[in-house]
Amino acid sequence: MPTRLVIGLLAVIGIYNLTLARSAQSTQKTTIDPAANLRDFQAIEFRRYSIKPGARQHFAQYFESYFPEAFEQQGAIVEGSFFERKKQNGFTWIRGFHTMDARAVLNAAFYYGPLWREHRELMNSFIDDSDNVLLLRPLTPDRGIIVLPSVDPVTEAGGAAGVVVAQIFALKPDGVEAFAKAAEPVFAAYRASGAREAGVLVTLDAKNNFPQLPVRTDGPFLIWLGVLEDSRTLQASFTPEEERALPALLATGLLREAPELVVLDPTPRSRLRWLR
Repeated sequence: MPTRLVIGLLAVIGIYNLTLARSAQSTQKTTIDPAANLRDFQAIEFRRYSIKPGARQHFAQYFESYFPEAFEQQGAIVEGSFFERKKQNGFTWIRGFHTMDARAVLNAAFYYGPLWREHRELMNSFIDDSDNVLLLRPLTPDRGIIVLPSVDPVTEAGGAAGVVVAQIFALKPDGVEAFAKAAEPVFAAYRASGAREAGVLVTLDAKNNFPQLPVRTDGPFLIWLGVLEDSRTLQASFTPEEERALPALLATGLLREAPELVVLDPTPRSRLRWLR
């Protein structure tokens, strides 16, 4: 076979293989899930702050302007931020980390980093107390907090909608699994009343690996999270169901005290909200 023909065939084969490789790379790129980093958060901080009188709105505005994307860039997530309805100075937010090890690393990166150094004096000036923090994990792998898309500034120009409820159960030692099983019919009734279950969380039994941020050690706790369309649904459907369920929950003998129902109004950019 003439040399030129052999060289030509090799060139064609080379171009063909290169085309196949590029095609494979293109196919691989289209199968990458861009939201993969928004799932599987196993270490969750349920943070309830007391803000100085009259400062809560300003605190929320600064918080939402500076911090959610900063945490996401590092690999954490602000799963939701809220005004407590029954506590005029109450600001609650939920932060998730993929692992406990990540919690230590990412908190260090943030709180010793330039963004927090720039704004910490202002933010801390608004806060009366920030130590009411529960360190939690999903009850089961499929009961972690739903991470919704960020608020769309075009289609959701009015900000985050809906009402979030967090029912906090203080449990007796070693009572988590038994209570979760006993409470499941109640949680099903909550869902039937119009609440979308957003997560079931329990105390994460692990040493606080970033002690600069204290967490409560008076557990165990279980938190049921739900999202309602509006206050009407809360009052007409969910609250009556919650009141009917209370005697059965207390009768389990697994609670240290009566459950606390925290009604939360999403801040304008809260991911956890009512999303149609």
